[in-house]
Amino acid sequence: MRLVDRTDNFVFLRPMKNIRNFCIIAHIDHGKSTLADRLLELTKTVSEKELVDQVLDDMDLERERGITIKSHAIQMKYAYQGEVYTLNLIDTPGHVDFSYEVSRSIAACEGALLVVDATQGIQAQTISNLYMALEHDLEIIPVMNKIDMDSAMVDIVEDQIVDMLGCDPDDILRVSARTGEGVPAILDAIVEKIPAPKGDPEAPLQALIFDSVFNSYRGIIAYFRIVNGTLRTNDLVKFFATGKEYNADEIGVLQLRQVPVKELSAGNVGYIISGIKTSKEVKVGDTITHVENPCDQPVAGFENVKPMLFAGIYPVDADDYEELRASLEKLQLNDASLVWEPESSAALGFGFRCGFLGLLHMEIIQERLDREFDMDVITTVPNVSFKCFKTDGEMIEVHNPSGLPEVTKIDHIEEPYIIAQIISKNEFTGPIMTLCIEKRGVLKNQVYLSTDRVELTFQMPLSEIVFDFYDKLKSISKGYASFDYHIAGYQEASLVKLDIMLNGESVDALSTLIHRDHAYEFGRRMCEKLKELIPRHQFDIAIQAAIGAKIIARETVRQVRKDVTAKCYGGDVSRKRKLLEKQKAGKKRMRQIGSVEVPQSAFLAVLKLD
Repeated sequence: MRLVDRTDNFVFLRPMKNIRNFCIIAHIDHGKSTLADRLLELTKTVSEKELVDQVLDDMDLERERGITIKSHAIQMKYAYQGEVYTLNLIDTPGHVDFSYEVSRSIAACEGALLVVDATQGIQAQTISNLYMALEHDLEIIPVMNKIDMDSAMVDIVEDQIVDMLGCDPDDILRVSARTGEGVPAILDAIVEKIPAPKGDPEAPLQALIFDSVFNSYRGIIAYFRIVNGTLRTNDLVKFFATGKEYNADEIGVLQLRQVPVKELSAGNVGYIISGIKTSKEVKVGDTITHVENPCDQPVAGFENVKPMLFAGIYPVDADDYEELRASLEKLQLNDASLVWEPESSAALGFGFRCGFLGLLHMEIIQERLDREFDMDVITTVPNVSFKCFKTDGEMIEVHNPSGLPEVTKIDHIEEPYIIAQIISKNEFTGPIMTLCIEKRGVLKNQVYLSTDRVELTFQMPLSEIVFDFYDKLKSISKGYASFDYHIAGYQEASLVKLDIMLNGESVDALSTLIHRDHAYEFGRRMCEKLKELIPRHQFDIAIQAAIGAKIIARETVRQVRKDVTAKCYGGDVSRKRKLLEKQKAGKKRMRQIGSVEVPQSAFLAVLKLD
């Protein structure tokens, strides 16, 4: 039972009872990353020279947007009542689109700090992450942050936390992560309340992989939490899911940098480098064990990701296809919730069908492809997965409207439904209800959390929230409403495939599956938007929205014409007519052989029709 404690040149050993593994869970923008900074500062894990705001948010994107995208693991040392404890912190994101990162962190911990903003109170994602932690039997330490703010509602938020957790008001730690007030009490509470990890260092090795990163020099680095057994440098190990065997070239612990050690045992969090070059060989949630004395079964309780949103990603230059594949493989290592498979489109050539957890997740992947891998990509209209039941009784999953069978062969289509929880101020209840009902929502429950805060529960189709629902919700509630959802099965729906046609040719990348009642309105707005975005050509371009063979909307991009009769002044009218007929014949021929250039902005415009 040992753990490293690094001074400059040598390593101390420490018993397992002095280890604490914990994560921080909270809604977006409640101060998780700032609180992590204070903990690192107090435990002197980060020197003053290295200390910057949001130390663990090391991606440019995270800093620019002020959100955590990746969960980060770091080890701290803390002296308490004459003993030195090792604290392994796994920082987690707060946005609903990254809840998968939170589930991975929770699977590797025994306790969690539940951070609630004293100025905003309990939000939807706080409740969602709390339930996830309670399912894994984590010890919860409630923390009220931002008590130094003028707008802090300390007593009201305290009552909310007591109602939600059923704890004693004295158990709630009041802190200001910005100023550092009350933060030392958190470190004491972590040592006192969070249980030490259980496990047998002498048992066969069982280690859960909860994250991995790609290093171009050293291959794939896997981060793990040892449940049972002991791992030493140069041990021969194998990964349970793939059955592949490797040599543990280097193992170590995660401080601000990776610190190599000779040995890690049960309860510890660390990393392993074994020269793996192929990303498919490392699966997040897999179990590492020894080749000679393997464990009987993998570590349980880790869920596989279920993507909710699908979109095609295509290289702008067709020659970059293989490079895009390599980039997606490396991204998948760092973000296990991204799933993809190759597909081809008549309009865009070869690309990949990718599954995301939500619109923000999709946007972040696009940004990361551009920044980290320098890839120029076109993204198609996102859609959810549907279940299509054919007349012969067969059921197929449809991720792409082009995968839908002929109308005559379809018996019915089912779409995914969600249970959405919205927490907001009382004054916005009316507009929020109107928005949800417009999106085919059904009100299931309405609970007043306090005199001016209400929780609304709706059942809604997932396809209705993937476009602009979140933006509209934020604008009608002036930014106050918080939103969280979980899948609640499939229901039959009256859906039709809406095709967008340019000059009679269907553009598969713009096709979408939509509810019949909304098809006419959506088709008309699509045509109007495309008319603005498609540049004028030498010939007329007909933009049509069609359901099957029925055209439901049409716009025309007028041709660019040269005034061929300008040189005719006076004289016989037949001379003018002859020139116009000649031009007309040329335009007709051009329409037959000319192709319409569709700009990238047209594919993105569908997301922002309003």
